[in-house]
Amino acid sequence: MTDNPTSRLSAEELLEMGNGTLAELMGIEITEASADLTRGSMPVEGNTQPYGLLHGGASVVLAETLGSIASMLHASPTGIAVGVDINATHHRAVRSGRVYGVATPLHRGRTMATYEIVITDDQDRRCCTARITCAVLPKPKDSK
Repeated sequence: MTDNPTSRLSAEELLEMGNGTLAELMGIEITEASADLTRGSMPVEGNTQPYGLLHGGASVVLAETLGSIASMLHASPTGIAVGVDINATHHRAVRSGRVYGVATPLHRGRTMATYEIVITDDQDRRCCTARITCAVLPKPKDSK
């Protein structure tokens, strides 16, 4: 499977996908989405831990959102992608502003897709590196 015109999302589709999800609650905005590259950002405010730093779990939610969208686009139109593993290394604390994530493929196969997600701060300093692996499964017969 490779990225093709049917495996990209329009701005309207990106907005609609986030409705009612954890990504919406956390303020995640997807700015570009394809199987080759998926980008998004998230505010630090509202996603902090008690010390006022960006919560590590919030970084993981951003990473999983970006990697899952890219994996889903890799699997479409005949399949779906479901997460089986995610890990993250937090390199630097962030106290304010936004963080930006970019998901790029490490492996895109017939049954597995693995993406690296690099998250940076407003000064373009790397604050987190994550990796997600998704299983690529046949699309259920009763789905769209």
